[in-house]
Amino acid sequence: MVTAVVFDVGETLLDDSREWGAWADWIGVSRHTFSTVLGAVTAAGRDNAETFQYFRPGFDVARERQLREDAGQGEHIGESDLYPDVRSGLGALRDLGLWVGIVGNQTARAADLLRGLGLPADYVSTSGEWGVAKPAPAFFDRVIDVAPGAGGEIVYVGDHRDNDIVPAKAAGLRTALIRRGPWGHLWADDPLVRRDADWVIDSLDELPALLTA
Repeated sequence: MVTAVVFDVGETLLDDSREWGAWADWIGVSRHTFSTVLGAVTAAGRDNAETFQYFRPGFDVARERQLREDAGQGEHIGESDLYPDVRSGLGALRDLGLWVGIVGNQTARAADLLRGLGLPADYVSTSGEWGVAKPAPAFFDRVIDVAPGAGGEIVYVGDHRDNDIVPAKAAGLRTALIRRGPWGHLWADDPLVRRDADWVIDSLDELPALLTA
């Protein structure tokens, strides 16, 4: 029995291409070069924030994010950043009577921007608001606290092996990996994903049928 479905944000609900491109522009690196190094960092299983260190050793992401805000080039999340199946997929789950949550590793400002989109969700927050980020066990303990039902009745949906699928399963949640974005495609057939993912999907629109089968 599933009572709740909770979604990661980046590359699960949002296409991060525009935001990564904005970072490349900010540090004065071609988007192609930036994305190639980001891919190498990703393939090595490291934190994608390490990408900046190759171009600017000692890069302080929080400080630079504030500088972007001050320059009028800060975080922006709009309808065009959503993957096309987000509203239909989340809406269909709510129509089934399931509780829908959204919580990922983003800033507190991103939480406000997400809430401003009016998505079909019962709860929206981020690690920036919670004060704890994935893959920390405390993050998934908090998911269990805010969502209705026991851990085994909650599905966490994400694209990342190490931040989403493995730690969510370790916390006792059910898991679904979505095969999109660099991480989702890279790790869809990974042995740890095959071990810990209850489902591997290509679209959020697949979830309602899978969860009611």
